Amino acid sequence: MSPNWGVPIFGVPHVWQAGMMMRQMTAVQWGLVATWLGPYVVLRDHSWPLQDTTVLEVQALDGERLIVKASTTSHHIGREIAAHRRGLGAPQGRVPALVGASVDAGILVTGYLPGELVQDTAAETDPATYRQAGELLAAIHQPAGSSAGYAKATVARTLGMLPRSRGLLSAAEVAAVRAVLENADVGPVPLVSTHGDFQPRNWLSDDGTVRVIDFGRADFRPWVHDLVRVTHGQFQGRPELRDAFLAGLERALEPVDQGIWQLENLLQAVGTVVWAQGIGDYDFAAQGGRYGPQDPGRGPVASGLARQSGIPLTARPACHDNISITL
Repeated sequence: MSPNWGVPIFGVPHVWQAGMMMRQMTAVQWGLVATWLGPYVVLRDHSWPLQDTTVLEVQALDGERLIVKASTTSHHIGREIAAHRRGLGAPQGRVPALVGASVDAGILVTGYLPGELVQDTAAETDPATYRQAGELLAAIHQPAGSSAGYAKATVARTLGMLPRSRGLLSAAEVAAVRAVLENADVGPVPLVSTHGDFQPRNWLSDDGTVRVIDFGRADFRPWVHDLVRVTHGQFQGRPELRDAFLAGLERALEPVDQGIWQLENLLQAVGTVVWAQGIGDYDFAAQGGRYGPQDPGRGPVASGLARQSGIPLTARPACHDNISITL
């Protein structure tokens, strides 16, 4: 069936193909998209079932394909708009280009990037993918000064989530995490512009060219933040992927990074398990449970960098057992 070209009227779009399932967008959001793009047609709904953000692939009358993101509740839209407005750092064509945005309305339109998600494809185990990903991350990581409060805030956030881990972690495990946090170094740390969710589910591969999408978690953080998820995911048992990534990044953990690396691992471990359990995403909860401060480099960069507490933490969300978080 051919699509009908048009613009939304009274907040109800009449531009999608038959059978297209889309989440509700407000009249203001539809109106802004129509103002920015003119006539357009919705080609595909890319929204995640457990997220509160609508993500649509659309095509303008001139044939240009674009991505529309909309939400009235998610703070990720504001983060992504801010990241686009200050510049993403990576070369043109390797990250989305901003077309239109409104923080107040919760709407963002960017250019469409060709390619398929790297996750669950042959590209996910190809070192060339990780070399390019490391190069792109190096470009994204623009210096953003130093923060005297970041480490302290990270400790506070993680401690604040511990009460919600009741039933997921034992009392002894919570006590072990708390002891590490309460004795952490909370001195100043340098910040960069991070992606916030840098892993293959946010990379595209287009005939060998890697691109990066979804800057909804972008913020100013220590550079090691963007290494946590790949270290505990794709790098496990695949040193060639780790080596290719670090070669592209042209940076490796140093002894000075030890403290903040441990805090970032604990924040993402506890946060992922608690958040994913809360929305019923048990597979993602299991991923969070695997986060522990391992060294993503070629080997120990300092005697204490991969320090073990001696207390393995086992998160226990429903349907998942023996999820190890090792400090």
